[in-house]
Amino acid sequence: MARLIMRDGKPLTDEQDKSERQRLNDMIASPSAYFRHIRNGESERKMADKLVPLMPDAMIYTYTPGQPQTGKNGGAREIVIDYKPNPKFNPPNTEAEALTGLEGRIWIDAKSHYLVRMEGTISRGVNFGWGMLAHIYPGGKLALSQASIGENRWIFTYFSMKLSVRALMLKTVNVHTESTASDFQQLGPMSYQDAICMMLDTPLPGR
Repeated sequence: MARLIMRDGKPLTDEQDKSERQRLNDMIASPSAYFRHIRNGESERKMADKLVPLMPDAMIYTYTPGQPQTGKNGGAREIVIDYKPNPKFNPPNTEAEALTGLEGRIWIDAKSHYLVRMEGTISRGVNFGWGMLAHIYPGGKLALSQASIGENRWIFTYFSMKLSVRALMLKTVNVHTESTASDFQQLGPMSYQDAICMMLDTPLPGR
């Protein structure tokens, strides 16, 4: 669950806050609305579940000792690996086409083997459905970071995506998404209704 508290770096207006509160209260009153919210979020996770297992075959990896560390892993040593598309990789589905044009660098925590940071660049155009469904133009950038919060748990702290995409051979759309997360606090088990109530009781910044 999440509650929107700022937009474009500014606290929500009274009207925006009222709309956000109504959205969350609707989920408390209607479990079916909450489950629809969960299902909508599962589509992105399912995409990751499809792509991540393919990366060992889809990419060629190169390790060079002495590459720079992220400096954001509490001083722990990181293994730095560069990757680029494997020309012998045959994408088994439409989604996997995205891996044929991606190259970049990965930082891995040497002790836990968890991903600390991943950066990628669309080095060549990528077609989905022979270009009829979509085309991603070269030059797009992807980046994500994780941080350890203890007890072998890692949380995403940063995600950025800048892409130019032509959809259905008709219109080019510039996609720019950036999100950050920090100041984590672990809580005990609770129902989703209690979690929403806790968020609703949190005052907006600057108020």
